[in-house]
Amino acid sequence: MSRNTPHIFTSESVGEGHPDKVADYISDSILDACLAQDKTSRVACETLVKSNMVIIAGELTTKAVIDPEKIARQAIREIGYCNRQDDDVFHADTVFFTNLLTEQSPDIAQGVDAREAEGKGHAEQGAGDQGIMFGFAHKLLIELARRRKRGYVDWLRPDCKSQVAVAYDEDGRPAHIENVVISTQHTEDVDHDTIYSYCVKLIKNVLPAELLDERTEYFINPTGKFVVGGPHGDSGLTGRKIIVDTYGGMGRHGGGAFSGKDPSKVDRSAAYMCRWVAKHIVAAGLADKCELQVAYAIGYPAPVSIRVDTFGTGKVEEISIENALENIFSFKPADMVKQLNLLQPIYRKTTHYGHFTNPELPWEQLDETRLAFLKQLLH
Repeated sequence: MSRNTPHIFTSESVGEGHPDKVADYISDSILDACLAQDKTSRVACETLVKSNMVIIAGELTTKAVIDPEKIARQAIREIGYCNRQDDDVFHADTVFFTNLLTEQSPDIAQGVDAREAEGKGHAEQGAGDQGIMFGFAHKLLIELARRRKRGYVDWLRPDCKSQVAVAYDEDGRPAHIENVVISTQHTEDVDHDTIYSYCVKLIKNVLPAELLDERTEYFINPTGKFVVGGPHGDSGLTGRKIIVDTYGGMGRHGGGAFSGKDPSKVDRSAAYMCRWVAKHIVAAGLADKCELQVAYAIGYPAPVSIRVDTFGTGKVEEISIENALENIFSFKPADMVKQLNLLQPIYRKTTHYGHFTNPELPWEQLDETRLAFLKQLLH
């Protein structure tokens, strides 16, 4: 394994009630509703939330018959914005809703559809756009949301953020947690000491005890008060939490958002595909660490480049792995959809707490046949 200098790395997460995540969840809820009725749906839905307003916009081409307003209100209710209406102006039952969805541009559709078109040069499904695709903080907020929804305390509200700074040793292993930040929305009647004590106990229950010691600092609601939150306190927009959605800054990111997009958009499907393939490479013993970069041209069916980086941990040459991938996996948009079975209404499961590591999702599951082929490279 390559040697590293000791360093501190910090990652953050945001909860379900954060305005940007409210927007992501509405967008993915509309996508799932379309795919549940019509697997050929083309969806690029974006949501803006602020105060008591919800605005959805984008492109939607589907045979599904859906009620976007009903879907949005249900999504808001599931997050938890359904307390007393004098508690928060953003409420599932009373938000004003504006629908600005239109059909997908025919110029984009002809490039993505599996059919011939003038100037296209082929009849295969093309990439839905051009582009390059590349835990601790999540665990804290998952537990905080679980306790809020089960009514363990009555003062928690949906908006929240967390941040964990981990010190790594020269072997690249976590050695110590430097500090933990939790900011959680709350009711007016709870005092700061109660919030601080509760959150520190939660941290110690969730994070590994061997990484917490007398040097670890805790910053709980460091502004002192967090009553006004969610879309009441800030605007939220689909796709503004792309680092939270992926690897917390540890892995490179191509820049494209995931939520609200059907899998013909390669900035979503190819990111999932890269995760799936990288897991196979590591599981096969070809490397201890692996990152894939895949690039596409809009309307073209095959990637224009694939690169494997093992960060010096590879057991075989990277070029050998890259050559093998072409025979074991297909990065064509239509083939990625088939290999990962992506035309399912599974996307609301991805919205909160990262799009990776959930074992229920197909890109987290290994294929034993492909794994066996990769293992042959070691011989």
